[in-house]
Amino acid sequence: MKIREIDVHDDATMTRLYAIMRAAELHEREGMPFWSEHEATVMFRRDEETEDWTFFGAFEGEGGEEELVGHAMMIRPLLDNTRFAFVGVNVEPARRRQGIGSALTEHVVTAAREAGRTRMLAEMNLAFERREDHPYRQFAEKRGFTLANVEVRRSLDLPVEDALIQNWIDDAAPHHNDYQVQTFVNDVPDALLPSLVNVTNQLALDAPTGDLEFEAEAMSPQAFKARRAKLKEMGRTIYETVATAPDGDVVAHSTLGVSADDPDNAFQWGTLVRRDHRGHRLGMAVKATNLRAMQAAHPALKRIITTNSEDNAPMVAINEAVGFKPIELLVEFQRVFEED
Repeated sequence: MKIREIDVHDDATMTRLYAIMRAAELHEREGMPFWSEHEATVMFRRDEETEDWTFFGAFEGEGGEEELVGHAMMIRPLLDNTRFAFVGVNVEPARRRQGIGSALTEHVVTAAREAGRTRMLAEMNLAFERREDHPYRQFAEKRGFTLANVEVRRSLDLPVEDALIQNWIDDAAPHHNDYQVQTFVNDVPDALLPSLVNVTNQLALDAPTGDLEFEAEAMSPQAFKARRAKLKEMGRTIYETVATAPDGDVVAHSTLGVSADDPDNAFQWGTLVRRDHRGHRLGMAVKATNLRAMQAAHPALKRIITTNSEDNAPMVAINEAVGFKPIELLVEFQRVFEED
C-alpha cells in the first residue's frame, strides 16, 4: 500500500474518492443525508482564502492497476485558529481492519504537524447508544485522540404549520420593537456585510465547544461573498434572516441551506445573537422567520437537519420549542501535541 497526496482535479480520482467517502460516512447510518458528488467536487476544488484542503490517498496495486482504497483529509484554517488542523479518514467498509485507516491517520497527523499544527480535530457520527463503546471512538482513542466536544444532531419534520410559525414570531415581536428583521436569499446587501460577518465570526467563541478552545474567526466581507458564490456553484440556495439594531448593524442572524441535489432535506446552519443584544427574543425571531421563508419556497422538503452542542442550553431550548428531535451524536476528538 502506498500513501500520497491526491489530485482532486482528476475526474476519475475524484469520483472514486467520493464513492469511498459516501460509503464510509453513511455506513450504519441509513437515511441520513450526504452531499452529492457535484457538491463535493466544487467544495474540494475551489480554493478559498480562509482555509486549505489537502487529500491523501491509500493505493493498492501497481502501476496502472493501482486502486484508491481509502483517503485522509486535512483542512488548515489560514486566517485564524492556525494551531488547528481538521482531519478525517475514510476507508470502504469492506476494507476495514486491514491497517488502512491506521496508516492514513498516522500520515495525515504527521502532515499536519509538519505544517505547524499542534491540535488535530476529528469528527465522528455516533448512535446515542454507542456513545461510550463505538468502534470509531475506540479507534480514535487508541491513536491519541481524546473526547473534546459532543454535539447532538436533530431533525425537524416539514412542513411546519404557518400559523404555528407566525405564533412564534408574534410571541417574540414585543421584545424587539426597535429592531428590523429581514430575509435575504443567497446574496446579502453589501451595506450589511461588515456587521453580519462580525456576528458570524463570533460563533466559535459564543457557541459552547466543550474542551475545544477556539479564537474568533477572521472572515472578511470579501471572503464571505466568495464563500456564498462557492455555495451557489454547488447548487445550494441560502436563506439568511438577520435582525438589525436601530443603528443599522446586524446583531442576530440565522442561516438555512437547501441543496438542488437533495429533494428531502434542508440544513440549519448558524443562529447567533450578539452578546450585547440578547434578551430580546431575537434568536427565535430570526430562526422562525427564516424557516417560514425557506418552507414557502420549497414546499416539498421533508425535514431540516441541525447540530448543536449538548451544552448549548439557549439554542437547544429554541430547537426543542420549534420541534427538533435528536437523531444521533456528532462527536469531536482532539489530539494535542504541545501546549501553545
